[in-house]
Amino acid sequence: MIPLPEATPDALRTAVAKIAPSRVPELTRHLFEATTHAQQTQSLAPLRAFVHSWAVFVAIERYPERASRLRELERIVDAGEADPTDAIDEIRRIGEWAESEVGL
Repeated sequence: MIPLPEATPDALRTAVAKIAPSRVPELTRHLFEATTHAQQTQSLAPLRAFVHSWAVFVAIERYPERASRLRELERIVDAGEADPTDAIDEIRRIGEWAESEVGL
């Protein structure tokens, strides 16, 4: 498990490169879009949303068992073969836990 990084674009990029290197291009694209939108709207909201999204991602992915469970729950919901209520509730709890861990 990697330590929880600071909630900055550079620290999040470094963490994502360690725990999910295939997602770095997506992070980079999201950061570019957030920066462009922030400049166009003269608002920090797009950058805050970027940090929130990727900080939560890192908080979940740095615990392999939790990340695996989240993917399993997402498959249950996506399959649409069973009542997804319990899976959705657990997905929400995982997200809330991650947000609290990163202080959001």
